[in-house]
Amino acid sequence: MTKKLRQRAEIAPRYKWDLSAIFPAQAEWEKLFAATETLLAEGESFRGCLTESPRRLLDCLLWADRIEANLEELYTFARMKRDEDNREAFYQGLTGRAINLSVQAGSVLSFIEPELLAAEEGVLEKLRAAPLLAPFGRTLDEIIRHKPHVLSPAEEKLLAETGEMAQGPGTVFSMLNDADIKFGEIEDEDGQKTELTKGSYIRFLESTRRSVREEAFRVLYRSYGAQVNTLAALYNASVKTDCFYARTRRHPSALAAALFSADVPPVVYDNLITVVHEFLPVFYRYIALRQKALGLADLRMYDMHTPLVPAARVFYSYEQAREVLPEAFSPLGEEYLTLLRRGFGENWIDVYENEGKTSGAYSWGTYASHPYVLLNYQDTLDSLFTLAHEMGHALHTWHSGANQPHHYAGYKIFVAEVASTLNETLLIRHLLDRAADKEQKAYLLNHYLDQFRGTVFRQTMFAEFEKLTHAAAERGESLTADMLSKEYRALNELYYGPAVTLDPEIDMEWARIPHFYNAFYVYQYATGFAAATALADGILREGTPAARKYLAFLSGGCSESPLALLQKAGVDMTGPEPVRRALEVFAVMTAELEELIG
Repeated sequence: MTKKLRQRAEIAPRYKWDLSAIFPAQAEWEKLFAATETLLAEGESFRGCLTESPRRLLDCLLWADRIEANLEELYTFARMKRDEDNREAFYQGLTGRAINLSVQAGSVLSFIEPELLAAEEGVLEKLRAAPLLAPFGRTLDEIIRHKPHVLSPAEEKLLAETGEMAQGPGTVFSMLNDADIKFGEIEDEDGQKTELTKGSYIRFLESTRRSVREEAFRVLYRSYGAQVNTLAALYNASVKTDCFYARTRRHPSALAAALFSADVPPVVYDNLITVVHEFLPVFYRYIALRQKALGLADLRMYDMHTPLVPAARVFYSYEQAREVLPEAFSPLGEEYLTLLRRGFGENWIDVYENEGKTSGAYSWGTYASHPYVLLNYQDTLDSLFTLAHEMGHALHTWHSGANQPHHYAGYKIFVAEVASTLNETLLIRHLLDRAADKEQKAYLLNHYLDQFRGTVFRQTMFAEFEKLTHAAAERGESLTADMLSKEYRALNELYYGPAVTLDPEIDMEWARIPHFYNAFYVYQYATGFAAATALADGILREGTPAARKYLAFLSGGCSESPLALLQKAGVDMTGPEPVRRALEVFAVMTAELEELIG
C-alpha cells in the first residue's frame, strides 16, 4: 500500500497556523487593498516639495511607511495562504495582485530618494539635523549613504516598474519546484512503496539502509535532470537580473551590490571563504571518520546524512519538542520562554506537510501581527532543530517589532541567522549535557557536526558557487546546464575531498536550491553560525548579563547597521576570528567524536 501525503483538511486545527491575526476575513484584505490604492494616489501632492520643510518631509516619510506597512500585510497574507497549498488558484491570484500593487507602489514611491539626493549641497544634511525628523534619522543617513547609487527620478521610476519582471525566474522556479515537479515512489525501510517528496527526502537519506538512501537520491535527481536545461535557463536569467541591477546602480559587482544594502563590506564574504578553505583539512578528517564509522569502501553524497550511531537515534514528536525547547532556552530568561510558549499555544506554527504545501521551513509575519512559522515536521532530530531555528527567527521578529517603529523593525538578514543559529547552539548544548550514555552523546555530536557541515561548509560552498556564477555572467558568459554542473562538481571535489566518490547526479544539485534565486543570501547562514557560537558561549558562561545584552540585540531591528549591533553584543564580524573560532569548535568536536566511536 502506498503512503500518500495528507490533504490539508485532514490535519487537525491545532497543528495549523491561524492567519486571522493578519486578516479575520477576506473582505478585510480587499478593504486594505483598496485603501492602499487610494494612498498611492496621494503621491503627487509630495512630489517636488520634499525639501521645503522638515514637516513636509516627515509627512511624506510617514505616508510612504504606511504604504509599505500595508503592502507587507497584503503580500504576506496572500503568500502564506498560497504556501498552505500551492495548487489553490485563488491564492495564486491574490499573491499576484499583491505583487502587482507592490510594483505599482515602487513606481509611485520611487521619486523620494532621487528628489532628496538632488537637493543642493547641504540641504539634506540640514534637514537630517531637524529635531522633527529625528525618528527617521537613520533612514536619512541611509539615503545619504546610497547617494552614489541612486539614479534620476525618471530612471528610478522606470527601474521600479521592472520589479515584476525581475521576480519572474524565482516565481517560475517556485511553481515548478513546489507545485509541479513530482519525484515518484521509492521503497522504504519496511518494503512499502512510498511517495518521495522534498519534505521526506532528508528523512530517507538518514535511513540506515543504503539502498533506501541511494534510491531516494537517484529518484530525486532524475526528476531534476529531466528539467535541467529549463532550470539552467531560469538560473541564468536570475543571475543576469542581479548583474543588470548592480551595473545600473553603479556597483562594481553583483556581490558588492547585494552586500551594500546591508552595509556589509565584501571583505566579510571573502574572509568566510578564505577561513573555511583553511579548515578544509579538518573537514576531510570528519569525512574520513564518517566513511570509517559506516564501514564503506566508497563514501557517496547520499551517505552524508545517515547517523554514525544508528542504535542511539533520537526521535522527537512535535509534542515532545514543545517540552524540550523551553528547557534548552532557559538561559535566555523567562521573558523569552513566555513568548516561546505563546507561539506554541496560539497557533503561530503550521506544523505538518500536506499535499501542495510549500517545502522547507520559514518564519514570517507582519508588524501588526505576531510572527508565524511554517514547518514540514517529520518527528526527527532535524525537525526539532528546524523548529528551534525558526522560533529563533520568530522571537527575533517579535522583539524587534515590540521595540522599534515599523520603519526600523525589519532587521537585516545578516543578523537574522544569528538568532536562529544561537537557538540551535543552546539546544545541542542542552541535549549533550543530558545525553543518557556514550552512544547517545556520540549520536548528538554527530548530528551537530552534520549541522555544522550543512550550515558552514555547505553554505560557504554555495556562497562560492554564487560568487563564481555571477562573476562569469559579468564577464559575458552564458550559464548553461553543462557549465553550471561542471563548476558545481569542481566545488564538491574541493570541499569534500578525496574520501567522497561523487556520483554524476550531484553535479546538478545547483538546480534545486531555492536560495540561489535570492542572490548572496546563504553566506549569512555561515557568518550567523559563527556569531551565534560566540554569543551562546557568553550567555552560558556569564548568565543573565550576557542574556540581557543578547535580548537588546534582538530588539535592535535595523536601528543600527548589523555589524554595529553585533559589536555591541560582543562580536566583531569584520575580521576572520569569529569564523575561525567556530571552526575550531568543529575541530574539537570532531576529535571528541573520533574518541567516542573511532
